[in-house]
Amino acid sequence: MVKVSDLKEYDPADFLETAEDRASFITAAFEDGDPVIIRKALGAVARSIGMKDIAEAANLNRESLYRSLGENGNPELATILKLMKAMGLTLAANPPDQTLAKAG
Repeated sequence: MVKVSDLKEYDPADFLETAEDRASFITAAFEDGDPVIIRKALGAVARSIGMKDIAEAANLNRESLYRSLGENGNPELATILKLMKAMGLTLAANPPDQTLAKAG
């Protein structure tokens, strides 16, 4: 019988293997709109690539990156943009409903 304590904790970073996987994961987080979900998604993508590599590519201190993406982190927009670029991703805005976009 398997004990709960024997189970490995799920980490989405283990399943984000391609740029498309990462882009879809981040997009879903932004569509959710919850800043905690976005922070966690950014952290998962960073871990999937390698925190050291992301920190270097984003020109960020690795410890600061861990703090920003950690449980109590609150990364600034400038940090998010640096991270996205380092991850090979871009940030885009899309209206949730084309009908509303045309009416405005």
